Amino acid sequence: MHTINKQEEFDAFFNNAAIGILVTNSMGEIVSVNDFSLAKFGYAREELVGQKIEILIPKRYSDKHIEHRERYDNTGGHSRPMGNGMDLYACKKDGTEFPVEVSLSPFINSNGRFVIAFVSDITVRKESEIALLKLNAELEEKVLERTRSLLEALEKEKELNELKSRFVSMASHEFRTPLSTILSSVYLVSRYVSGEDQPKRDKHIQRIISSVNMLTDILNDFLSVGKIEEGRIQVRFSEVNICELVRNLLAEMQGVRKIGQRLAYNHKGASEEVWLDPSLLKHIVMNLVSNAIKFSPPDGVININTVVNEGQLQLSVQDHGIGIPEEDQAHLFERFFRGHNVVNIQGTGLGLHIIGKYAELMNGRIEWQSRVNEGTTFTITFNTVKEEQHEKDLIDRG
Repeated sequence: MHTINKQEEFDAFFNNAAIGILVTNSMGEIVSVNDFSLAKFGYAREELVGQKIEILIPKRYSDKHIEHRERYDNTGGHSRPMGNGMDLYACKKDGTEFPVEVSLSPFINSNGRFVIAFVSDITVRKESEIALLKLNAELEEKVLERTRSLLEALEKEKELNELKSRFVSMASHEFRTPLSTILSSVYLVSRYVSGEDQPKRDKHIQRIISSVNMLTDILNDFLSVGKIEEGRIQVRFSEVNICELVRNLLAEMQGVRKIGQRLAYNHKGASEEVWLDPSLLKHIVMNLVSNAIKFSPPDGVININTVVNEGQLQLSVQDHGIGIPEEDQAHLFERFFRGHNVVNIQGTGLGLHIIGKYAELMNGRIEWQSRVNEGTTFTITFNTVKEEQHEKDLIDRG
């Protein structure tokens, strides 16, 4: 019966261990290496024995490793993991690097001081850690994305509730006056029965018509805002005669002027044709002129000017009315916003918001100048080059 001696037992452990084991002397030279290490690093035994341990370390770390090794030897060394808190890498014969964990155990015998290094390849673990970090990052991004979506949804719901609340508040106020006018006029018309009362009937019929038109305008504003918010406004570019469009609109609006007000229109430019959406353009002109009439005194002049030049249309509406306070001008295009000096003048606070959105849809740029009690001028500049607008229209339609 064969009895295994201590040396045989050590050799069996050393060469059959499923971990890299290397022994170095006090000079940092490899004096022994097990079979697992040879297979892992791709060297033959004679290629490693006698070499400095730095042969197995990436060149960018070798100088630092020499300092660490010498310090370890000079301080007597003790059993410990190598490079606590650091990422360690080893280098194969072919230059391939891989992550490792290294544990050091010093010992002394009659031949001197030695260090046993236990080297574990942790490539799979590192890949798992990286995959886990990536997964965590993706999960965090998804959580953030969901959170953003929820916050956006909550914000939209909050805006919608605020919009509904402000609509109810505004509608109850703005609808009350024309409805009261209609009710009282209808009652009075019913009281006028003789032929000589016709002028009185005509007066109240006109008041009814005016009030109905006012209610229609309010409802149209809300319908327009609803379509804008839902993205249902489709821009349809076509050739428009700007002079004809403006003159026809001003003729329709003569009846809403205050006593003595005059609408003065002037056009400059060799051409009257522009490439824009006539429906949106008509709405913009109508709103700007309506505001000018509303916020100007009787007997005033409202100037409407158009200039067609070098592929651009410049539309401006100037009044000499109450003007816009400077502190209010930053909020002009917000929904329901009304200046501090117009609270007693009927309006929804939606006109400029709609104008701004319609101008934006046609790639227009809005500028304004205003001083309290001196008047306001709004100027919108459009690019009217047919090819560019047609291309934008196709892009918008997807």
